[in-house]
Amino acid sequence: MTSVAIIGASGMIGANLARTLIARGRLGRKSIDALILSDIRKSDIGGTDTQWVTGDAADFETINRVVASRPDVIFHVAATAMGQADSNFAIGYHINFDTVRTTVEAIRLSGDDYCPRLVHASSIGVYGAPFPALIYDASTPRPDSSYGTQKLMSEAIIADYSRMGFVDGICLRLPTIAVRPGEATHGNSGFFSNIIREPLEGRRALLPASDDVRHWLASPETAVAQLIHAANIEGRIPAYARALVMPGVPLTVEALLSALAERAGDDILSLIDRTDPPVYGPQNFPACFAAEAARKLGFPLLEEKASDFIDGFLRTHYPA
Repeated sequence: MTSVAIIGASGMIGANLARTLIARGRLGRKSIDALILSDIRKSDIGGTDTQWVTGDAADFETINRVVASRPDVIFHVAATAMGQADSNFAIGYHINFDTVRTTVEAIRLSGDDYCPRLVHASSIGVYGAPFPALIYDASTPRPDSSYGTQKLMSEAIIADYSRMGFVDGICLRLPTIAVRPGEATHGNSGFFSNIIREPLEGRRALLPASDDVRHWLASPETAVAQLIHAANIEGRIPAYARALVMPGVPLTVEALLSALAERAGDDILSLIDRTDPPVYGPQNFPACFAAEAARKLGFPLLEEKASDFIDGFLRTHYPA
């Protein structure tokens, strides 16, 4: 048996993760006997062994309620995206860093005999321009955004608390997630989802990038699979693996649009409005990562090509 907590369970990744664990009833080879879900607001996700803790994850009172039962695995997936993190400085630090600091400190104060696996959703946003053609694991993260800085700070504090033996932490530098469900987002990389989801749902989408922009992408389903894999790594996480770039697919805007037209017909591209000139070019996004350590540790990737992202979105949100 094992017990699990998800901080940020109402968000896109957290909700998908919670539904997956409830459906399986297992984490690896162990049955889940308790699942604690926490967020600022409660969603309709739940099951017989599910408990909700509602509140601000930067508040010790909230997180103390999460860790009171000493869950074996804690997923920290609470976050705000780059758009809000950079436009609202205080909110970005509050959500993307303060919640992490509160979580690890609450765990530390729970007692010397408690050291859970802490899986944190970080981001390739820790890397800033200029971007080489291929970014290796040994490449030094130099964020050029508040969002990336907050994520890198979170990685650092989790690594330090792990070094001291308070937690057994692992931070996953997730690719940009596409295709995200919900409403269109307008921050930085949100258009990678917008240009697929909006036309498929009969709405217009704004494309602020040139066709030759290439970026590192993964689906929500891949992100969940990678988080679960991190929780299931046997033994203590080695120091070199405290922060890992996750496998993804390097895709151009052109490839995504071609796959969209292939699946839905050429006319669907008329729903895409382009900025003139493009706001973003190839220099604005990291194109490709080696992700050597994550691959050696067996982290999964469920997509290989552009059409896989479209098919996955349709299969999940518009099943036949």
